[in-house]
Amino acid sequence: MSSHHVIRDEQEPALIIANGESCSFELMGELLEWSPLVVVLDAAIQRVLALNIKVDVLLGDFDRDFNAEKIREQQYPIEIVHTPDQDKTDLEKAFDYLIGRGFPAVNVVWATGKRADHTITNITNIVRFRNQLKIVILDDYSKVFLLPKTYEKWYPKGTPISLIPIGKVDGITTKNLKYSLENESLTMGYRTGSSNEVAEDGMIKVTYEEGDLLLMECLDFDV
Repeated sequence: MSSHHVIRDEQEPALIIANGESCSFELMGELLEWSPLVVVLDAAIQRVLALNIKVDVLLGDFDRDFNAEKIREQQYPIEIVHTPDQDKTDLEKAFDYLIGRGFPAVNVVWATGKRADHTITNITNIVRFRNQLKIVILDDYSKVFLLPKTYEKWYPKGTPISLIPIGKVDGITTKNLKYSLENESLTMGYRTGSSNEVAEDGMIKVTYEEGDLLLMECLDFDV
C-alpha cells in the first residue's frame, strides 16, 4: 500500500490506526491519501508494517517485546511516543496527543470488530472529547460520529441511519427520516434510534436539546 501524501495542514483530519478489525485497502487508501498525520497504536505496528503503510507517529505503552531501532529503520522518519499511563487506553492517549498538537479532527480505523468491549469503549469515548476533537470512527460498514445540536446533510433515499444515545438524550426532532421523532427522548439500553433510514432523496435534519447523540451512517446497504 502506498504512503500517504505529505500534507502538513493541521486543519485537515489526522488518521489513527488502532488495533481492531482491518478495513479494506480502498478505505485505508482513501484516508491515507489526504491525512496530514498518521498515528498507529503500538499493538498494530506489525500489521501496519506488513501492509507497507507509512506512518508518522507510533504511540503506546509498548508493554510487549518492542524493538524501537528496527521500527525506525523501517519507518524513518517516525516519532515514537511512549505513553505508559495505564488509566487510559492507547486510543484515548492518541486523542490527547492530537489535541496537544492542535488538530481539530481525526478519522479512526481498525477501532471496531475483534473484541466487543473494545468496540463499545472506542465508540462511546467519542463524547469525552466533544469540545476538543471531532472524532469519526470508520470501518467497511459504518461511519460513526457525535452530532452537533443541529445536524443537516443530504442523503439518498433508503440510506440506513442509526441514532445512538450515550446515556439519555432529550428533545430529539428529525426530518426526512422514515421513523420520525418529534421532541422525543432516546436512552441507551431502553430506547434507541437504530435501523432508521432516509425517507426521500434530500436533506435530513436532526436536532436535540440535551445529552450526547451519535449518528451512524451504515454503509452496507445489504444488511
